[in-house]
Formats: sequence, structure tokens, C-alpha cells
Amino acid sequence: MAHGPDGQALISPARGTRPANRRELIVRAATDLFYRKGYATVGMGEVAEAVAIGPSALYRHFRGKQDLLATVVGDALGAVDARLAASSSADVGVRLAGFALEHRGIGVLWRREARHLSADNRAELRVVTDRIVTRLTDLIRERRPTLGLAEADLLARSALAVGISASFHSLSLPEPGFTNLLGELITTTIDAPIALADPMSGNPDAAATVLTRSRRETILVEASKLFARNGFAGVSMDDIGAAVGIAGPSVYNHFPAKTDILTAAMFRGDEWLRMGMNRAFAQATDPRDALRRLLRSYGEFVFENPDLIQLLISESVHLPEADRHRTRVAQHSYIAEWVHLADQVHPSWDHSAARIRVQAAQTILNEISLTPQFRMNPAVESAVCVISAELLAIQQD
Repeated sequence: MAHGPDGQALISPARGTRPANRRELIVRAATDLFYRKGYATVGMGEVAEAVAIGPSALYRHFRGKQDLLATVVGDALGAVDARLAASSSADVGVRLAGFALEHRGIGVLWRREARHLSADNRAELRVVTDRIVTRLTDLIRERRPTLGLAEADLLARSALAVGISASFHSLSLPEPGFTNLLGELITTTIDAPIALADPMSGNPDAAATVLTRSRRETILVEASKLFARNGFAGVSMDDIGAAVGIAGPSVYNHFPAKTDILTAAMFRGDEWLRMGMNRAFAQATDPRDALRRLLRSYGEFVFENPDLIQLLISESVHLPEADRHRTRVAQHSYIAEWVHLADQVHPSWDHSAARIRVQAAQTILNEISLTPQFRMNPAVESAVCVISAELLAIQQD
């Protein structure tokens, strides 16, 4: 029996029946398929088959696949907005945790798939996400009245990142243990020490142009930006050529196929992370110091390479199977090193709980680095490292 990202069984109605909750069944089936296989690889026929109806019947409920994706994401965001509206500053951590586990796929769908929506759909959903952040920011300022707006906003976005961190792994704990742990991590984030300098002006996406960069390197850098912004499936070789200033077919002189560009970028990201980790270990004095250094190394990487982080998070589904396996192994190995250190520093922690904490700490850094407005303030990187250190109980010096 198939299960959705929230862990609940997906039960298809008998073919030929007309269940009253057909729209809900369609949305749940689409959520599961988009989450597991990626929006670009799922057809409407596959969604229809999952709920035992014909494709034509599916179009009575949704105009097309993009409309279905907008509904999937929009319904989930609307539900978290309602959950926060009914929360207090005292119980917001556990209530947000409960929602995150009930709708476990929303983080992946928002981070990976929302780029496939139309500009109008994205604008509509952005209104809801802004309202969610505002609600949580207000609750945090009610809880911590001395906080400035910028600090409370950063904590709100970090707390939401902790909530969606469960989207990016399949770990579980017996309930209510999982909800309690995630709620504790969200509350720890909300209560974390924080201080921000005034934002600096500038374009967070501006990058210096290196005139001596090789054509192959230019293609790799510009393609990574396009893949991160529009998704791998939404970028053509002509798009890449245009970004570099050459004809699309000329890209083939440097890469045999579009997937080879993605593979090169993904392997580069994995290798850079591994190099930073080895440097942290070489300089560390003990496991706690190693974990602190590893956290800082990761923070530097994500803020310097937001496009690569976006690819590592969301685009491995488009790699050939052998490369996808290699990337998955590399990423799991990297996380395992964090967990191994956490196990040494906190031997009383359950191993799965330690990994859940690591995933939450990394997700905060990922999400904040991918928010352009925060890359304008150089104090943010240090601030989110402090927040993440709180989750790992290795408070920075």
C-alpha cells in the first residue's frame, strides 16, 4: 500500500465510484506523486490512475497539471496559516510541529516544485507565505517583546525552516516523541539568542565577473543559476547558451548533454562540502570543536553558493540513476559525519533524534541562504549559525 509524505496510507476509491471527497483524494495523490517523483516527471494520467478515474474526469476538477500543483501547495500553505492564526506564543512550537508532520511534503514541494508555477500563481502564494511569516513574527515578538522586527523575522523564518526540515528526510520517531522533539527544536529556535546589524545595501545576487573564466566554467556557473531559478526541466540548452552569449548548440562543445552540466555542478557541490569538512576536522581539538567548525564551514558554503545548495536540495531527481545514487550516497555520508560527532558530544541522545537535529540545523542555513533579502546583511550568516548551534547544543563561542 502506498503512503503519502505525511505517512498516511493512500487508499484509492473503487473505479467507477464518485466519492464525495474526490477533490481531496486527487490533491493527496498529487502531493504524494509530486513529492516522490518530481513535478516534471508526473503526468495527469498518472494522478488520475492513482485515484481510479479517467484523465478527462480529472480535468473537471483542475484545468491542468500546473493548476493542480498550485492547489497542492496553496492548500497546504493555507492550512499552516490557519494553524498559526489559532496558535498562541506559548504553544506555537508544538502546534507548528504537528502541522509540519501532518503535511510532511510541503517543504519539498515549495522549495523544489513551486518554481514550475506561473508568475501569477507564485505571486498569490507569496502573499500567503508573507502572511505566515508575519503571523509567526508577531507571536515571537509577543513572546520576546524586546526583539526588533528584523530579529523576530529571521527567527520566524528559521522556525519555519525547522518545521519543513522533516520534508527532506524519511526519519521517524514513535509519537508523540517526534512531534515533541520537532516542537522543542522550533521553540529552541524561537528562543535563540540573536543580534543583527543594520542591512547593507546592494544586490544579493550580483557576482563579480571574472574575465579569465573559461567558457566551460562560464557555462557551468550560468547553467547552475538557471537550474536553481527555474528548475532543471524548465531550462533549455538555448537558455544556457543565451546566458553565456553563445548559440545553444555550441554548449555541446563543452558538455555532451544538459544532464552532464547538472552532474558536474552537483559533484562540485559535494566535493566542496567534503573539502570544508576535512579542513574543519584537521583544525579541531575535540568532537565538540569539530562540530562547531563543521557548522561554520557549512554556513560559509551555503551563503557563498546558494545556487549549488538549491541544486543539491532539489535537482538530484533529474540525474541519471548512477549519478543520482552517487550523489545520494555522498550527501548521506556527509550528514552521517555530523551525526557521528553529535553522538560523541551528546551520548545520551537517541541516534535518530540526533540526525533529526542535524537536518533541522542544516535546513535553517539552507533556507535562510536561499532568501535573497538576508544575503544583503553580512551579520545573518553568523546569526543563523548561532541558531543552528542551539539546536545541536554546541553553542558557539
